[in-house]
Amino acid sequence: MKRIADDRTKRVFDVVVATVLLVLTSPIQLATALSIRIRLGSPVLFRHARPGLKGESFVLLKFRTMANVEPARGLVDDASRMTPFGLWLRATSLDELPSLWNVIRGDLSLVGPRPLIFAYLPRYSPEQARRHEVRPGVTGLAQISGRNALSWEDKFRLDVYYVDHHTLLGDLKIICGTVVSVLKRDGISADGDATMPEFLGNDCQEGASA
Repeated sequence: MKRIADDRTKRVFDVVVATVLLVLTSPIQLATALSIRIRLGSPVLFRHARPGLKGESFVLLKFRTMANVEPARGLVDDASRMTPFGLWLRATSLDELPSLWNVIRGDLSLVGPRPLIFAYLPRYSPEQARRHEVRPGVTGLAQISGRNALSWEDKFRLDVYYVDHHTLLGDLKIICGTVVSVLKRDGISADGDATMPEFLGNDCQEGASA
């Protein structure tokens, strides 16, 4: 019963804070949207289906940070499509601001395991799959512990730790830690990758690091 009450408090906190942030950042979001339209073209928003609570699908909203796929120009993968402007959006986390709508709608929490892609679901170990026992978050414990500089195994370990130990006070500490991490621009990408290498499953990851 205590966990249910805590989760209800967490949900109220999410809606109130996300609504306030959405209002306060609306001028920044408008300026960001116009900049993306001028520099990268349309669409301005990145929309992608992601697994959320209990693995149920929702459409994640973010500002677009990559150029469109154009094989004729060699723009086919993340590294070739990422622009300096897109890197700056990610470094400042401005690309995450539209996700506040997902928080208000109940798709996301402000804090929780980051929503990944559906292709990873069958690749998780049973323990790693527990990250879907709570709503995914705009930020999370892994994001203040190294962001994309962490290995997948370390990220998932932190995700499951959060599932078992999250509190409202802990969420506040993670939000404060996120602000510090953004200001320091730590762990924006993994070594040798534009963002993060694909998670191929535990056996493959172990083989790749051997």
